Amino acid sequence: MGRSGAARAEGLYGVHPGVAMVQKWVAELKGKTGRSVEDWVTLIKKDGPKDEKSRREWLKSKHKLGTNSAWWLAERADGKGGEDSDPDSYLKAAEGYVEEQYSGAKALLRPIYDELLSLSRSLGEDVKACPCKTIVPFYRQHVFAQIKPTTNTRVDLGLCLTEYKGKLPKRVINTGGAAKKDRITHRMEIKSVAEIDEDVRRWLKIAYKLDK
Repeated sequence: MGRSGAARAEGLYGVHPGVAMVQKWVAELKGKTGRSVEDWVTLIKKDGPKDEKSRREWLKSKHKLGTNSAWWLAERADGKGGEDSDPDSYLKAAEGYVEEQYSGAKALLRPIYDELLSLSRSLGEDVKACPCKTIVPFYRQHVFAQIKPTTNTRVDLGLCLTEYKGKLPKRVINTGGAAKKDRITHRMEIKSVAEIDEDVRRWLKIAYKLDK
């Protein structure tokens, strides 16, 4: 990452809540399975299949591990996934996630992302942006919004409007998320910084206030 990218990301992101969940899993793994993460990684490399997908299935079928445990252990045996349980590693990786999302053909969308990030963080000191590999969700108590570079020419601002009771304008598009019990139930399509107008600010603020 260039210095400008690092400076832009510095202090902007918070540790994803999932990190604490994985830390708990690491701490409890030996007590539940008889092996620590390191023990499992050694076993996988010695006796398990060679590719990550086959390792996941092997861990579930032969060793009766749950989906999450199998996934996380297979990643670690492949030298990946350490950022999932270490806050400092996560924050370093988070910057890379954003850089990757807005690279190549999607690089021109970066100003839209930067503006939406700034707008979301301005809603309150309790807002936390926690990048993932393909999206950047925003947390208050829960996820209330997310930014996703959906195409090479469009960013979608996802919103959690489950508790909103009024009529919604056409610009606020139903994602079908409520029926699937997803947090993000609606989205607004944004193709330029100029489209981040009072409507966008209003609905983002509504989503923030609904997450009490």
